[in-house]
Amino acid sequence: MNHYIMIRRLRGPAFLLLVGTLALLNQANVLSWGRSWPFFLILAGVLALAERLALTSAGGVQPRPGQPFPGQPQPPAPDLRAGTGIPAYPGQPVAQIADSGKKDEGGQL
Repeated sequence: MNHYIMIRRLRGPAFLLLVGTLALLNQANVLSWGRSWPFFLILAGVLALAERLALTSAGGVQPRPGQPFPGQPQPPAPDLRAGTGIPAYPGQPVAQIADSGKKDEGGQL
C-alpha cells in the first residue's frame, strides 16, 4: 500500500485518539480542554509533514491527463478580452467607443 494513502487513512483515527486522550486527561484534572488546543495543531502539522515525506519519497503525485507536471510552465491562457475593447495588459490603450450624440434627460451620455 502507498504510504501517502496509509497516512491519509490514519488522520481520522489519530484525531479521535487525541480527543480521547485529552478527555481522559481532563477527567483526571491534569489538562483542561481550554489548554489542549495546541495538541490539535501539532498533530495536524505532524500528519501534514508525514504526508509530504511520503509523497516525495514515492516520486510525487502524477498529474491528471492533459495537465502538465508540477513545476513545468503553464500553457498561455486564451485572451478572452480579444475584440471587446478592454486592454489585455495594464497600460495598453483602450479602444474608443463611438459617441452617438444622444443624451438622456439628466444630460449624461
